[in-house]
Amino acid sequence: MDIQANDFELFGVPQAFQQDLALIDERWKELQRQAHPDRFAAQGAAAQRLAMQWSVRINEAYRRLKSPQKRAAYLCELHGAPIAAETNTAMPAAFLMQQMEWRESLDEADDRAAVDALQDEVDAARRGALERCGQLIDESHDYPAAAAQVRALMFLARFSDDIDARRALVGQ
Repeated sequence: MDIQANDFELFGVPQAFQQDLALIDERWKELQRQAHPDRFAAQGAAAQRLAMQWSVRINEAYRRLKSPQKRAAYLCELHGAPIAAETNTAMPAAFLMQQMEWRESLDEADDRAAVDALQDEVDAARRGALERCGQLIDESHDYPAAAAQVRALMFLARFSDDIDARRALVGQ
């Protein structure tokens, strides 16, 4: 194992958005078996600490590769298009209008059916944004445009949390 390897190299999978998640699970188990600190018990505390660091690194890479949003963000960063959500809030005008409409709908949702309908709409938007991310990364190699999609996905995730909070207010 190479500590300098990126997540894709570490897991031995293609550097792409589309992934075989079963293969990632299988590779994670294999890597964790190789790096398990108990395997290094006879080699002393330093070897066990190193194994623990490897275990943490493997888990970090696993979480990033398993999550389509995190994987897309990572690929954008690897290709020079950091997400920079704190400093780059630029969004297409149509998406900004959609955000405002969703916020108004959420404020007005006063029953479970209205909240669920809004969640369905946001889930559909999320699926569409993930599909566009895949196309932009794997087919067009347009990482700056993919980074914009990742920022949209970040908004959708936060908004889904707001929908959950609203759902709790209007009842189950």
